[in-house]
Amino acid sequence: MPLHPGWDDLAIRLILTLAAGALIGFNREEGGHAAGLRTNILVCLAASVSMILANLLTDSTGKAPDSFVVFDLMRFPLGILSGMGFIGAGAILRRGDLITGVTTAATLWFVTIVGLCFGGGQIYIGMAATLIGSAVLWLLKGVDQRIPREQHARLTVVYSDNVSLESVLAEEPLLAPLNRRLLSEQRMQDAPTEALYELRWQASGRAPPQVDFVQGLLRREGILAVEWRAGDAPEGESKGTDATKLRPNWLKT
Repeated sequence: MPLHPGWDDLAIRLILTLAAGALIGFNREEGGHAAGLRTNILVCLAASVSMILANLLTDSTGKAPDSFVVFDLMRFPLGILSGMGFIGAGAILRRGDLITGVTTAATLWFVTIVGLCFGGGQIYIGMAATLIGSAVLWLLKGVDQRIPREQHARLTVVYSDNVSLESVLAEEPLLAPLNRRLLSEQRMQDAPTEALYELRWQASGRAPPQVDFVQGLLRREGILAVEWRAGDAPEGESKGTDATKLRPNWLKT
């Protein structure tokens, strides 16, 4: 980076920083993510300004013989990167086996690096990184959604004793192809039975399969309640046999 950047050079760095942050942020805003347009612009701008400040201080004199102060200009970008580590960690959420926010955290870290490039005067590196990062976010999203991956869910069914649950599940066209394993079954005298199944399947995309069969199960005679949970339920989570609690919100009557 030049030792004495002029105002025109600094203006170019800031304009490119805003453009890069806006381009990446627009992708995240379009997808409805928490860290959207303004967040990415501010993160990129903060990183860029920190490098510009370090650049402007490079011609400062060293410490005097009677001084204990030493300028360490690399603490500016290092402090920005450390701070982004905390922000990125806060963007990652885990609910059972379902983890979200990883791409958001990686995007924030990425725009920080882009801002450091532009702020340090590495214009071409910053532009190349912005184009490559944009291509990854836009173009590879479709590829990522088409990659088959193992998915799993928990299915809880409360039914009366006069029902053959295995026969009912085998007749559901959306449920029959899925691998299912009975985890627990609670039978109590003069009370309905609760069965908990683990479901596993291979499918593209991150969303669970359609749960239209839940409505079909509830319309069958003897099926009292059905609950679908995407991903494995957290360890130690208990499920009661109350039909109202187990009935999905959108199916309550």
